[in-house]
Amino acid sequence: MEQHNGRITTHVLDTSRGVPAAGIRIELYFIERTGAEASSIKLTEMLTNADGRLDQPMLADGKLQTGEYELLFHVHPYFVHSNKNDPPSCLWTAVPIRFAVSDATSHYHIPLLIAPGGYSTYRGS
Repeated sequence: MEQHNGRITTHVLDTSRGVPAAGIRIELYFIERTGAEASSIKLTEMLTNADGRLDQPMLADGKLQTGEYELLFHVHPYFVHSNKNDPPSCLWTAVPIRFAVSDATSHYHIPLLIAPGGYSTYRGS
């Protein structure tokens, strides 16, 4: 597959508290398909900073390819740590978001809005 200068970025907001979600471990995988079979290749992992963002893109510098990717957000440790005095009954342990990159020159910003009982995402800018 051809490589270009696109990038993948993300950020995480805790909608239950109205704050950025700091310290969430995020893994990025490339999904390789061979016929009906799929395998995940781990590309990187990073932690969100105090602003709920990453200090650098998950993928950039000509490494973005067309294909399928997955961001895996490990949210349960965040909820346990951020609610020490009142631990929530968080349904989510990790949130996977699979998405397709059709243009390797584009910026794919995939944010996560998380709460103990729900989450949402969208393609940001």
